[in-house]
Amino acid sequence: MLLWETLVLVAYGLCAGALSLFGLHRLHLSQLFWRSWPNKPQASVPQDWPTVTVQLPVFNERAVVERLIDAACALDYPSEKLEIQVLDDSTDDTTERAARAVARWAAQGIDITLIHREDRSGFKAGALQKGLAQAKGTMIAVFDADFVPQASFLRDAVPHFAEGVGMVQARWGHINETDSLLTKLQGMMLDGHFVVEHTARHRNGRWFNFNGTAGIWHRQAIADAGGWQHDTLTEDLDLSYRAQLFGWRFIYLPDLVVPAELPPTLRAFKSQQHRWAKGSIETMLKLGPRLLRASIPWRVKLEALVHLSNNLAYPMVILLTLLTPIAVFVRGRQVNVWLVADVFFFTAATLGVAVFYASSQRAVYVDWRRRLWRLPAVMGLGIGMAVNQSRAVFEALMGQQSPFVRTPKAGDDGALSYSMPGHWTAWIEAFLALYHLAGLVLAVTYGYWPSLAIQLLFCLGFGGVAFRTLRPAPTVAAARRAA
Repeated sequence: MLLWETLVLVAYGLCAGALSLFGLHRLHLSQLFWRSWPNKPQASVPQDWPTVTVQLPVFNERAVVERLIDAACALDYPSEKLEIQVLDDSTDDTTERAARAVARWAAQGIDITLIHREDRSGFKAGALQKGLAQAKGTMIAVFDADFVPQASFLRDAVPHFAEGVGMVQARWGHINETDSLLTKLQGMMLDGHFVVEHTARHRNGRWFNFNGTAGIWHRQAIADAGGWQHDTLTEDLDLSYRAQLFGWRFIYLPDLVVPAELPPTLRAFKSQQHRWAKGSIETMLKLGPRLLRASIPWRVKLEALVHLSNNLAYPMVILLTLLTPIAVFVRGRQVNVWLVADVFFFTAATLGVAVFYASSQRAVYVDWRRRLWRLPAVMGLGIGMAVNQSRAVFEALMGQQSPFVRTPKAGDDGALSYSMPGHWTAWIEAFLALYHLAGLVLAVTYGYWPSLAIQLLFCLGFGGVAFRTLRPAPTVAAARRAA
């Protein structure tokens, strides 16, 4: 065997082995989840309800801003203990719509103010920090523009602030999950994160994070952690880890669900995921050394580092994508030599992910069996997003700065008022789909059948993402009619 062939096979084996570890980690989280799922956090109704400031950060959200303000003003909480801040950085008519809604509710006696910024410095983190400087509350609740909190949210969440608790996070629901195949797959992906991952970490003594919305902070926890900072794209993840490093505890309430709108188009979804992936790596680079030095149990430390570095798997997916057809060519008909390794790697990588997402559906949906057909499509979408996410990882590693790009929402009428541009990476996704189509032909030619499943998943994943990105985006209303 030539040297380059040996190097290809070694690189292929290392890459596949590393990705199988990520899959086994998902299996580990699922095991922790089921071990603790019946348990629920207990709370006592406070004798004296604390003052709560509800912050609503918005930027060009004309389709949903009034719905958000109406939901916040309908919160069932002692009126003398409730303050609402609309933190508006908009450059379009969102400001006028928000001002009308604020005036309408203020006339009814609600303590609500509109805080408008012209410069948008620090993006969402800057808006939250500015609002915090003027806030009256000892508790700070945050809701993004696409969220619709139920009236009982504060009464359900605030009692969980016992001594040392710095943040209480609710689970995200999905207003528009049934609109399209894309929103159905996103719903399952988020369920895996919120139902399994958050629950497993919280109830087994590991750290988890505030998700930027649908949660409440103790004001002192924000102050102790150093306040909102905008040197990463995920100011929520950054603040979460700084607060927990300071010693604050977090509470997660999976039974408290706040409905939210899923990104209605693939371009919007890719923009959102790019921001989250890049921000997580930026947070890892910023806080990783502090985590390594921290005097915390090694299980907590290891899980925290895995959490922050999880998106490093995407460049490995790209490397495996490029190596698989070449490895098939190098191995030729040596099926017996590599069969055991390939079956193990593929099973470890896919079984862990399948159990992870299936567990989330089994735990919270009566019709969970009918939802399992989404599993292969979720895996394909995850693979197809690898180019987009790898770009985010490399930008973070190279220190490339980028602005906070908000995800456009459609609102109740289904009219998407803001569009997202495409990106040249879609052509790389299209190339990788064709590359694996050729790889499938090669595998059939050599009779290397174990390679077919993974190459087919690569081909469909990259092909589907490229097609949905490059074609003109349909209106949300049309997608809903087709679903």
